[in-house]
Amino acid sequence: MPKLKAITWNATVTAGENAAAHLPSLAHKYFRAGRTLLQKQPSPRTLHRFRLETKRFRYTLELFRPCYGPGLDQRLAKLREIQNHLGEVSDCSTTIELLGRTHQPFAAFLKRRMAAKMGALHSYWHQEFDAAGQETWWTQYLVRFVRKQVHNEHR
Repeated sequence: MPKLKAITWNATVTAGENAAAHLPSLAHKYFRAGRTLLQKQPSPRTLHRFRLETKRFRYTLELFRPCYGPGLDQRLAKLREIQNHLGEVSDCSTTIELLGRTHQPFAAFLKRRMAAKMGALHSYWHQEFDAAGQETWWTQYLVRFVRKQVHNEHR
């Protein structure tokens, strides 16, 4: 996922209105980056960068938690699951690097484990996280729920 450009915060509107204006496009970019990444056989370094982007996206959403309801927690849990899968792949890769050539049988085991974890990541991404309609479920929630809340704030 390429570095995102700075978001222009509109100081004349609420945090919720700013969230509704910017978070849906962040979600769209995240989905696009994940799709692009998982169409290839990414290197461990590329997966690690995507793991960091997943964290950044999750942390950004968590900053706006007061602007949303429990639906945001459902989405954050899905991001945590992606992070867990990416972390397991990263752990295997890092351990293989640390072992070097000294423990070939264990390195072979870790390579098989890493392949299985990659398979689990692919399955989760395609069958759960990015299943049909999921991106819309994310983006519409990020726009509509805040707008409802913003409307109520002005009463």
